[in-house]
Amino acid sequence: MARNPGGAVQPPPIVLGGSTVDTVMVERWSDGIAEIGSDVAAAEVPVSLEYNGISHAVMLASPADLEDFATGFSLTEGIVDHPRDILDLEVIERDEGLQVRITIAAGRFHRLKSRRRSMAGRTGCGLCGTESLAQVFRPIAPVTAQGTVEPLALQRTLEELAGAQTLQRLTGATHAAAWLAGDGGLAAIREDVGRHNALDKLIGGLALSGTDFSAGAVVITSRASSEMVQKAAAVGIGILAAISAPTGLAIRMAEQLNLTLVGFARRDRHVLYAGPHRIAGHTTRQGDHQ
Repeated sequence: MARNPGGAVQPPPIVLGGSTVDTVMVERWSDGIAEIGSDVAAAEVPVSLEYNGISHAVMLASPADLEDFATGFSLTEGIVDHPRDILDLEVIERDEGLQVRITIAAGRFHRLKSRRRSMAGRTGCGLCGTESLAQVFRPIAPVTAQGTVEPLALQRTLEELAGAQTLQRLTGATHAAAWLAGDGGLAAIREDVGRHNALDKLIGGLALSGTDFSAGAVVITSRASSEMVQKAAAVGIGILAAISAPTGLAIRMAEQLNLTLVGFARRDRHVLYAGPHRIAGHTTRQGDHQ
């Protein structure tokens, strides 16, 4: 990084152009031998989300599927209730990053202004910039989805997921969120350097295609935090399965929101933390939803 006369480090240049990877020169060491060559790194750019001309959030994200991202973020944050509430969406390249201009219906914009929070988001940061504790967990209706998923369908999706993560295979630096269709198998996937972004992109893409969120499950390649549970429940998704572990707060929130939460999802095993009634063949425990 360059330094200005005062000694402060200047930020590196933002590489735009739509590519999800940056090509870099590296020095590889193996068995005591150094070798110079090229490599690819996941692109990461600031993405500003503006509603009706007012900046709402700046997130660091992969520069792809930005319409899906903006739509999903708007839905999971409760800014809009349906994709049709978004009247216009435009992505503009700036020297500093990408600007997404979103025009929403007047009623939705009034609601946004009444509870607006200023966010400056690090990569994968779900609550950055929240101005008060009261804003952390907004009211969300319990999930009413009745659909169930067979354990074999979950296993099949996990098997397909590894091969479907193109950006992860190239860079080793991204998260993925995938949709398991009600009839089994991986139906959609989105990748991003941020796990929240990947989920928002998936939800946005599914919403724009008219997917029924009550008939399927989301599989994520990260831990299941409370923010991920909130985002899934906000749009009526009934099942959230994570390859890693959930947090304690995520488990309690899933129980309150009647969301099925699966952790440590693998091809041959998984752990049910909440709402086992949506996984076919589960063992009923005292206090389970009937």
